[in-house]
Amino acid sequence: MSTDGTDLIDDSEWGFATLGIRHAELRGSEREHSPAIYPTSSFTFRSAAEAAAIFAGDKPGNIYGRFTNPTVQAFEKRLARLEGGESCVATASGMAAILTLVLTVLKTGDHLLVSNGLFGSTINLFNNYIAKLGIEIGYADLSDIASWKAGFKPNTRLLFLETPSNPLTEIADVAAIAELAHAHGALLAVDNCFLTPVFQQPLKLGADYVIHSATKFIDGQGRCLGGAIVGDAQRVGKDIFGFMRTAGPCLSPFNAWVFLKGLETLAVRMRAHEQNAQRIAEWLSRQPQVDRVHFPGLSSHPQHELAKRQQRGFGSIVSFDVRGGREAAWKLIDQTRLCSITANLGDTRTTITHPATTTHGRISAEARAKAGIGEGLIRLSVGLEDEADLIRDLQTALKA
Repeated sequence: MSTDGTDLIDDSEWGFATLGIRHAELRGSEREHSPAIYPTSSFTFRSAAEAAAIFAGDKPGNIYGRFTNPTVQAFEKRLARLEGGESCVATASGMAAILTLVLTVLKTGDHLLVSNGLFGSTINLFNNYIAKLGIEIGYADLSDIASWKAGFKPNTRLLFLETPSNPLTEIADVAAIAELAHAHGALLAVDNCFLTPVFQQPLKLGADYVIHSATKFIDGQGRCLGGAIVGDAQRVGKDIFGFMRTAGPCLSPFNAWVFLKGLETLAVRMRAHEQNAQRIAEWLSRQPQVDRVHFPGLSSHPQHELAKRQQRGFGSIVSFDVRGGREAAWKLIDQTRLCSITANLGDTRTTITHPATTTHGRISAEARAKAGIGEGLIRLSVGLEDEADLIRDLQTALKA
């Protein structure tokens, strides 16, 4: 038993699903089977000397809930293990994770090079807030290595990308971009929200940081907000943790407990999500009202072969362009009955949204056009309902 209540077992030969259930199991003095929640703001010490030793880092132990909590630590250890990393720092949301990363790694005068297919809130964070700190923001075409090469400056310190991208599911060559970043003395961060470590482990492809919105597939049922940063013991375990300890964008113990339970079923859920998404994408591609389907599992996807090489699956995000622009897209969305109209994703329930007016509505029309986000684009996060029911629902909506 470790000092924070997690069982230390040699699990070096365990498979992914087993690790998601058994790694860093959290047990209290009652030896409860389900992990405990520690809803406390602070922790006590047996003596003043022990308090001093723990505060100084000479002895392990919990201090204050802003940066040390057994439930949160169990989630961090398990996610780090699944991603193949050494350390993880959990945050209050996915956006908090991105903010924590950037404020830890970059300073005034540095250059941040990012892909142009990012989530709208991430673009707003970089352009409207990070840029105010004197950090220069540059953009590259996610899937074009030449564009990344051209985007480098002498002061480029960090590269940031999502793969697959939101909402067009474009794929970046992580290994090639990581090699390029390191050759220029920069670091690479990869948002792995869409695939999770079930289907992709960016650290093994050369990335330095992995970012998660645990709100999405890790939770899997749309209940809690949370985020995480995974990487090595120095950059994440000390540097990122140091920012967390001081600034405090921390994850709550209850949410950490929900995410721990989510990791237990992550592998089986992601495979079921993908199976539904593949069949729906194939069906959509045959519909005359649909101009184009964006899903890496289709052979028509521009980076289909790359996705097969660097991923173990294609995920559950399917986007498609309907003929008739915004009017047709909105009408289709409104006619669905099984699809929840919400911008969230990664839920057991299928969700549907119009990116141009929701997730990417706050960025300029020019930026949306450059990213390929048109008025007729619809994004599905395919859930775990019966595949036949989902297709029937979409078929009815398409006929409308």
